[in-house]
Amino acid sequence: MIEDIERASRSELRDLQSERLRQTVRHAYENVPRYREKLEEADVSPDDVETIDDVRELPFTTKADFRAEYPDGLFAVDDEEIRRIHASSGTTGKPKIVAYTADDLEVWNEVMARSMRAAGIDSSDTVQNAYGYGLFTGGLGFHGGAEALGANVVPTSSGNTQRQIELARDLGSDAISCTPSYALYLAETAEEMGVDPRELPISTVLYGAETCTEPMREEIETRLDATGIENYGLSELIGPGVAVECHEAQDGLHIWEDHFYPEVIDPETGEPLPGGEEGELVLTSLSKEALPVLRYRTGDVTTLTYEECACGRTMARMDGVTGRADDLLIVRGVNLYPSQIEDVVLEFDAVEPQYRIDLYREGTLDRMELTVELDEAFDGDRDELREDVLARLESALSFTPDELEFVEYGSIERTEVGKVKRVYDHR
Repeated sequence: MIEDIERASRSELRDLQSERLRQTVRHAYENVPRYREKLEEADVSPDDVETIDDVRELPFTTKADFRAEYPDGLFAVDDEEIRRIHASSGTTGKPKIVAYTADDLEVWNEVMARSMRAAGIDSSDTVQNAYGYGLFTGGLGFHGGAEALGANVVPTSSGNTQRQIELARDLGSDAISCTPSYALYLAETAEEMGVDPRELPISTVLYGAETCTEPMREEIETRLDATGIENYGLSELIGPGVAVECHEAQDGLHIWEDHFYPEVIDPETGEPLPGGEEGELVLTSLSKEALPVLRYRTGDVTTLTYEECACGRTMARMDGVTGRADDLLIVRGVNLYPSQIEDVVLEFDAVEPQYRIDLYREGTLDRMELTVELDEAFDGDRDELREDVLARLESALSFTPDELEFVEYGSIERTEVGKVKRVYDHR
């Protein structure tokens, strides 16, 4: 079932966005001192905001704003109105603390239920939720959406992989929600247990929280004989539930524009880019009460399209994230994202979707070492494979690593809990 709002005309959607933007800006101005200061510095008052086009006049919000106002300086409601607190992982410093009112939680459940419907899940399905519960938004985000949808939820959380496989088989789990790297680890573990992962009842993998290239998606779908559906979200806006692929087309992620207004900007100049051009994704919350967010620079690199999808949904779609603006690798003057390297390497059947990138500095020069895991059944010539991979990297990216090493199957550390780490910068 597709909701009417998902099929709304662009003009209808624009009217709703304009109304909600006016409310959001006034709410932020009146209740968040930092936004009041930023808006006044930009010479913008709530009265100046009339239509959604005026979003371009608003100042950006960045990670620095969350750090400066840690823990609750960006909250727009009193403590007694807050019903839940979550936080980002905080891997690069203090975590970003986010809050929800009762209405915020209702909206979160709504957009997550909508996302799961778009993924092909319905109330008759059993969803095994292998995202971590707790401060991370993944676990409770998917849990609340599945319950709002009326589905049966198995809250396994992350880790304990053998038990995950047993439960999926014994309970007939129709879908599993997890990171893409964990989906592959699940398949590997099943094989080690003597269980054919393709025989598991899982028909849909709801993945997110990590960049997933098309070759990795294909690997997931082949290993588990399931449909892989990408989900997108971030704690600063709400958590998972910002955007999702539809199962009908799998042609970009539908952004729920009635709650999150998207822009793509040039990461260097901050200027908005037209549809189809790649840049940094910027999101504005349109219905958040506890933590309204104006023009948040996500750091995620993508493109937007506004053409109606084959499924009939009319909301903007974003491509899968190709990398993060702050994850850009500059090696010997060449700009690269790890996902671009992954795309090329995984074209080869002889390797597993497991790799790591190590960066070093020798004197004034950068050095990259790329380590790739071989397929378990590989019995070919490593030197010949190395030449082929290096030639393909040079052809596709005009770049080759200083060293390319192939290691045996199982040599690269897997991640059962949390996000996988691919890049190790020793510079």
